[in-house]
Parts: sequence; C-alpha cells; structure tokens
Amino acid sequence: MQIPQETNEAASSSLPKLSLIYEAHPRYGVDIFISGKEGASDLELLRTKGITTVVNCAVNLDFNFVEQSSLVADHQGSVYGPGEIRYYKIGLIDGAGNPDTQMVAAHYILQAALEQILPDKPSYPRRERGSVLINCRGGRSRSVAVVSLFLHLTLPLEFPTLQDAITFVRLRREMPVDEYYKAPKPVLAEAAMRAAHWIRMIEGAQLETLR
Repeated sequence: MQIPQETNEAASSSLPKLSLIYEAHPRYGVDIFISGKEGASDLELLRTKGITTVVNCAVNLDFNFVEQSSLVADHQGSVYGPGEIRYYKIGLIDGAGNPDTQMVAAHYILQAALEQILPDKPSYPRRERGSVLINCRGGRSRSVAVVSLFLHLTLPLEFPTLQDAITFVRLRREMPVDEYYKAPKPVLAEAAMRAAHWIRMIEGAQLETLR
C-alpha cells in the first residue's frame, strides 16, 4: 500500500529540524548533522550551528544557496553563482534503483566534502572549513544510511558494525521506534552494507600499492 505524500510529510515534521549526530569527529574535528529539507533550507540556522557544508543525499530535492546578487547570473531561468554554503549532491533514490557504486560514491563524496581544500581565488569564495550537514527530504532514510556508513568506516572501534552506527544515528536523530523500519529503508541499509565491503576492498588495495 502506497503511503500518501502528505502522510510522509507529516511524519518528517515530527523529527527535529536539525540533529547533531556526532560532535567533533576525531579525524576531522567538525560536527556532523542530519536534517530534512526544512533544516537544510534554513540558511540562518546553518550559520548559527557553524555549518559551512551541505551534502544533499536526495535526487528529488534541490536548494539555491546563492545570495550574492553581484555575482549571480541568470541564464535561461537558471540562477547560478557561488553559494553561501558549500554544496555537494549525491542524488540517491529513497528506495530501490540506486546502483551499488552510488552508495560507495556517497561515502567518498562525504569524505571529500570534509577533506577538500579550495584554492585561494576569488572564484572560490567559500573556503571555510566548518561543520557538515547531511540531508535528504525527511532526514530519516538516505541521510541516515550515508552517515551510518561513514561513521562505521571512519570510526571502526566505536562502530564495529554498520548496525551499531545505524542504532547510534537513530538515537541522535531522535527517531521514534515505530519508524525504525524506514530509518533507513532496508534496501538502503543493504546497499550501505555492500558499499562497506567494496570500500574496504578499495582501501585494502590502496594499502597494497604503498607497500
């Protein structure tokens, strides 16, 4: 049975607008947040939390963080220019349909968002390295899967299994227990499990080449 769209939207509003998932990640020294569309679209809220980077997991949701009118251009109805927030997009489907490589890419895009160092040029005005927000439409499935995978792989002593990380993220997101079945959806949790396997193989091969 298909859940009506308004039911999904009402359910997402029961979650906090923005959730601090992990404070001061030991590798990167920044806080990691999760939100749905409401939190990710609130630029002032992001600023108050020191968030300088947004990683959007959703394919069916976009944001326009461009505010500098002197640098904005309009080409056939598309406004573009340097945004107020560094913005990365993964583009996952909230369910089946994602290739396995996309969840692998999601991990590396999040890692790149934390590690990328922008050049000191006027065309790269957002060089601040603050906290990061991972979002999807409701902040309960795609974003939970990606953050759980990232925590599991980057903090293996704290989160030795992917399920350990998922349990932790659910609690920090203040997810109602009766919504655990879709936080994340099973197909995305399975994709994250397979991605963890592939990423370990990739990183193992990289270590071999350095020996």
